Amino acid sequence: MSQLPFSQSCENNKDPILDIIKTTFAQSTQLLEIGSGSAQHAVYFAEHLPHLVWQTSDQPAYIEGIEMRLAQTSLANLRAPLALDVTRPWPLPEQANIDAIFTANTLHIMSQQMVEALFDGIGKHLIPTGQVCIYGPFNYGGEYSSESNARFDIWLKERDPRSAIRNIEWIQTLAKMNGLKFCADHPMPANNRLLHLTKI
Repeated sequence: MSQLPFSQSCENNKDPILDIIKTTFAQSTQLLEIGSGSAQHAVYFAEHLPHLVWQTSDQPAYIEGIEMRLAQTSLANLRAPLALDVTRPWPLPEQANIDAIFTANTLHIMSQQMVEALFDGIGKHLIPTGQVCIYGPFNYGGEYSSESNARFDIWLKERDPRSAIRNIEWIQTLAKMNGLKFCADHPMPANNRLLHLTKI
């Protein structure tokens, strides 16, 4: 990989997300980002939240790109990426004390099995009173929240039939099954949401 990965959507949504997580994660110290992708979020948020150790992670295919971007910064609170497949044992130290988890634009890319595994892993690895923020599009009552989301869902399924915009009611069920409580559902630009959950 010779070119630094870049996501325009990360540039577009980083400030609206930061406005919320700077409060949500104000008391957190050890954060795991699941699906760091281009690592634009990781670098930006670690810079603006210096109290928080930001642990990047993603599937093996994306690790090199994350390392390339992190090599361009010297932030002391930003950690090299972990190769993390949510359906396999998570490569976290026994005493990781993860008290915050962030993931953006991942649930609609994952298969249903992977989303279930994600919540199972959150339930296992997040300490009690830990905070979770999940960014992305969601359906409500089985209905799209916008025409653009409906078109996006068609594109997702053409690209990978296992992908789909997820129903918020299913996410709420998975959260409850894994010891998580919904705290807030924030509207975001471009018909996205930022879900805030906490570990009971």
